[in-house]
Amino acid sequence: MKVSLAWVRMLGERYHTSTEPAPNGISELVEKIGAQLGAVEEVIDLGERYKGIAVAKVIACERHPNADKLSVCLLDDKRKIKNVKRDSRGLVQVVCGAPNVTAGQLVAWIPPGATVPATFDKDPFILEAKELRGVISNGMIASAAELDMGDDHTGILVLEQGKPGEPLAKILKLDDYIIDIENKMFTHRPDCFGILGVAREIAGISGKRFKSPAWYKEKPALPVAKSRLSVAVKNDLPKQVPRFCALAIEGVSVGPSPAWLRSYLARVGIKPINVIVDITNFFMYETGQPLHAYDLDKLATGKLGVRPSQKGEKLKIIGGKEVMLKSGAIVITDGLKPVGLGGVMGGADTQVDESTKNIVLEAATFDMNLTRKTAIEYGLFTDAATRFTKNQSPRQNLAVVLKAADDVARLAGGKPGKLTDVNNVKPENRSVHLPGELVNERLGLNLTSAQMKQLLENVEFSVQRERGKLAVTPPFWRTDIEIPEDVIEEIGRLYGWDHLPLVLPKRDLTAARQDETLQIKSRIRNILSAAGTNEVLTYSFVHGTLLDKVGQDKTKAYQIANALSPSLQYYRLTLLPSLLEKIHPNIKAGAGEFVMFELGKTHVKGMLDNEKLPVEFDSLALALTTGAKEAPYYFAAYYASYLLGRLGIQAEYTPVHKAKAKPEARHIIGYFEPSRSALLSAGGKWLGIVGEPTAQVAAQLKLPAGTAMFELEVSRLLELAANPGYEPLNRFPETSQDICLKLSGDLAFAGVDEFIWQQLEKLSAPHGYDFRVGVIDVFQRPNDKTHKQITWRISLWHPERTLTTAEANKLMDNLAVVAKTKFKAERI
Repeated sequence: MKVSLAWVRMLGERYHTSTEPAPNGISELVEKIGAQLGAVEEVIDLGERYKGIAVAKVIACERHPNADKLSVCLLDDKRKIKNVKRDSRGLVQVVCGAPNVTAGQLVAWIPPGATVPATFDKDPFILEAKELRGVISNGMIASAAELDMGDDHTGILVLEQGKPGEPLAKILKLDDYIIDIENKMFTHRPDCFGILGVAREIAGISGKRFKSPAWYKEKPALPVAKSRLSVAVKNDLPKQVPRFCALAIEGVSVGPSPAWLRSYLARVGIKPINVIVDITNFFMYETGQPLHAYDLDKLATGKLGVRPSQKGEKLKIIGGKEVMLKSGAIVITDGLKPVGLGGVMGGADTQVDESTKNIVLEAATFDMNLTRKTAIEYGLFTDAATRFTKNQSPRQNLAVVLKAADDVARLAGGKPGKLTDVNNVKPENRSVHLPGELVNERLGLNLTSAQMKQLLENVEFSVQRERGKLAVTPPFWRTDIEIPEDVIEEIGRLYGWDHLPLVLPKRDLTAARQDETLQIKSRIRNILSAAGTNEVLTYSFVHGTLLDKVGQDKTKAYQIANALSPSLQYYRLTLLPSLLEKIHPNIKAGAGEFVMFELGKTHVKGMLDNEKLPVEFDSLALALTTGAKEAPYYFAAYYASYLLGRLGIQAEYTPVHKAKAKPEARHIIGYFEPSRSALLSAGGKWLGIVGEPTAQVAAQLKLPAGTAMFELEVSRLLELAANPGYEPLNRFPETSQDICLKLSGDLAFAGVDEFIWQQLEKLSAPHGYDFRVGVIDVFQRPNDKTHKQITWRISLWHPERTLTTAEANKLMDNLAVVAKTKFKAERI
């Protein structure tokens, strides 16, 4: 946002709204703006480029003796410019090629030694006295283009005011500074996209009270129509276009704008067009409210309409480019066809030109999101679109269109007709209530409620105080004030962030509470790493074909619409498919036997009926391959038991094909072979599943015969895990013996293993023994369903003495006896 300091001053002079914005110089003002309003990107000293250029009066103008298109002019500057050759009357001779130069005009004279302003930033062109077709020309009479006030170079710029010899910069207020403030700083402040809003803020941060112009009201008085002209408006989009004001003006005279108007527009980067368009641009830049002018006689039905665009419609926009419209944008119509792209740009067929006699001024409000989408879709990034995408207040439309119409009548003639105001803006109570101590508590200040009231009233908030509380009503142009924190931020900014006390915050030295989920994950990693496994990390997104290969329903997985690759298209439902996918490549790379695990997040949709978002789980998955060894299930079960045992969880194993209900495993169980898998639970709560893959999954992923896996839910492990305790090392040596039992082939391993644990507890408790049990081997011939052999290694010790071999043998014999009684087991 380019802010002209002279424009801010002019605003105060025109409407008596503010005092001098930079009483202590430009540097202090820029520093204050940067600290309390927005980051300043650049400060341009505009006066430098107009040094030495003076106002002069054309006393005589005669045809050049040697050129038909040149004129020889005598200029009077009251002898203000030195070191210039003059005649006996003190007049200066200048050759001019403009067709509109005549005697009696006030013009801008660039004398020898001065720089042409339009070349100032590129390759500065300094004039000198020069002979043109045999006649000496002392400088030049400037056009608007040469003065960097537009593109018009067909004729000289004729001034409406000034005295001969006065500096041009003084007459047109060109002794100015342009302060370029970063637009992003005003994203939430649509009022600051106008000079009026910035002038108000400069007054506020300077501790001065600002008063808006008398005409800038939410509900201004409607003037009496001076013409019978009016324009009807049909609004089919009341939500997207909550307000649409239109005012017809009869009998305008379209021509160039006054020099002062052109200069103000040009210095902030707006190209002057003609007096009507320039007035709409001037008030857009002054108030932040975009305006548009239509040639009323070019509207096919003499009416305006607002509706959605239809696919295939065409619109020729200003500049001549033809746009093929898509459906969904806001278009302004003449009752038959589009004549403008709402909030972005008007159409070429109804634009105002020199032949225009009757116009319609439009001041509307367009939906900020739809405007931004339209601007991006069609590549039309206009000043109007920039402002409409910041949520301009619809409550200012009426005041701006009436004031613009008043200036059109003053500068271009014309009689305003009857106003049309299609207003769907609902009244609302925008007061914010907050205690004064809350402000000081949040900011660390000690302001009184009177000081807070003054700060806010300086920028035209309405504030009521009652028993230390503030009732704050923002002005109608502030759309960003909704909650107490907004008011607190406003007070802090206006007071000055640099005034906040430099006090170190109090720090609580209490140790931060550790994250239990991170702790359990760390324990799991340490346990499995100590067991010789390898941790891997895979992507949270998978290819759809992987879900198909393991038999998972892709409709349960969220699909990424703009995935970087097909391999990263779906949120994974479980971790195991990602691990199983890595087994075959590792085997090809030469790895024979290995175990890998992963801790990660999975996402499933449809598990909560009242939520449309995916349900997120923390999961643990482990996959292994045993090479040529058989019964891989027991290897996976061993790792699961080892992990759960170290976590202090006593798990129960239920064969999948015998389980009655498996609701929590429905998105996992599909790729497990039911006859060689078990559900894990503890205390009646689901933990996960362990087992071998189905033959179909093994074939799809090229898995070897010795593959097994498990997947557990981390939240349940956290819920059931016991806190790790300290167990001292044995003072006395332990003794270990293996016991191998020959059992019936249909006995479940889990039941037998649990029985061994229980009997060891009973047999060792009377003697004070401690023990440790581990499965060494499970053997069963492929075609032998009658029996199998299971080998356990049992370690025994006594905390107070060394055990004898006889004591160990006796316990092992007793264990074999009870196993034979229970299972008819034969000790091998």
